[in-house]
Amino acid sequence: RKVRLSQARGRRQPVLILFTLALALTVRFLTRRFIGEYGDIESIYSHNISVDGREQTLNIWDSPYSQQDLSSESITYEKRVQWADGFVLVYSICDRASFNNVGKLLQSIKATKDYAGLEKLPVVIVGNKRDLHHRRTVLSEDGRLLALSADCQFYEVSAAENYHSVLMVFHGLVNRIRESRSAVKKPAGIKGIVKSMSAVFARRRTDSL
Repeated sequence: RKVRLSQARGRRQPVLILFTLALALTVRFLTRRFIGEYGDIESIYSHNISVDGREQTLNIWDSPYSQQDLSSESITYEKRVQWADGFVLVYSICDRASFNNVGKLLQSIKATKDYAGLEKLPVVIVGNKRDLHHRRTVLSEDGRLLALSADCQFYEVSAAENYHSVLMVFHGLVNRIRESRSAVKKPAGIKGIVKSMSAVFARRRTDSL
């Protein structure tokens, strides 16, 4: 079901933004069907999913990627990134350029969003077209290393052949979003408490002088 951007953000539900060759993955997830040919269509969908026994509504902004998006002057791109709570970055294992673009997008997202203090980013990197392994130009190890370097999760799937693997991508991202939110809400811990107490006593000593 398509929704308006203002409605999607207002519900305060976890949202996703998908870049680079992602539409086939989105349609497979939403409908369980695979359609081979797509145009560059930007759409927002709402979809319910159950992850670990908990119902979750996802608002999915499926957005084609262009080099212009990475421009520091691209207000539209920044709006997309700020809108999203989580990201699925998709490349084709048969297209090295699309893999390189995912690397650029990843760096741009990290520069735009404030992820300070998070051990795991709410980002998953997906290598699609696993069924075309005979045409592979991007090794699985390349994808894993890119994800590892940025503390992201990595999947290799075939949207054409396997619905379950596509579903696991979205389950993984929902868990990442939940973990990132929990990390933000966690108390400071013993180190944070000690640091806060030290600051309080330091202020008291200063005031008494």
